[in-house]
Amino acid sequence: MQLDPAAIDARVRLEAYDALGSTNEVALARARAGERGPLWITAARQTAGRGRRGRAWVSEPGNLYATLLLSDPSPPQRAPELSFVAALAVHDAILRLAPALAARAHIKWPNDVLVDGAKAAGILIEGESVSGRPTAIAVGIGINCASHPPATAFPATDLAGLGFAVAPQSLFPVLSATMLDRLAQWDGGDGFASIRADWLQRAGGLGGRLGVLLGEERLEGCFEALDHDGRLILRLDDASARTIAAGDVFMGAP
Repeated sequence: MQLDPAAIDARVRLEAYDALGSTNEVALARARAGERGPLWITAARQTAGRGRRGRAWVSEPGNLYATLLLSDPSPPQRAPELSFVAALAVHDAILRLAPALAARAHIKWPNDVLVDGAKAAGILIEGESVSGRPTAIAVGIGINCASHPPATAFPATDLAGLGFAVAPQSLFPVLSATMLDRLAQWDGGDGFASIRADWLQRAGGLGGRLGVLLGEERLEGCFEALDHDGRLILRLDDASARTIAAGDVFMGAP
């Protein structure tokens, strides 16, 4: 794996491994040991990858597994906006190498990248305060380059299966550059209005019907908008609106 020259110039660093338990966990362990980043951790294979809510993340060789460690990148209340920043960076990187997917690739709230309605990339953002030092944020990214899990709650796909031979070694340098660009645009939260506008242009399901799982609660309605903090506004069948900060989103009924 190699960084884009722009990332190197910005003093971003890289640790690349053949196999790790979890790139997110290693990144946070580096933070506990005093690492401040920005630092990318990549692995050709993960043996203990995880997704949202502790779900197992299948991590076969041939896909891209990477985590960017950032220290105190914004005021704490703005940190959730990184979901939108990272989703745009991943979307940008995929389309730079597979531009023919431009009309088929969208972002499912808040940060899954879909192609033809199936998940091609996922993002897991985790953070913690370390010994009183500023918050460490691990931006974990998995992109299905060569394969995808065969049985998932939400449909999945991969770039090779879609007809695009994109190797992780080719994709990662581009991602390191697009992430740098999107972080600069976000500017620690001051540029979130611009990030939000770009995200909405790429949104999957906007104006259509969505199902949302909030723990044991199931909601269904129209994906009406994002509020200015990036929360999903769901218009329910009784015409009332729910503002959702976190949940599992499905196209149609959950």
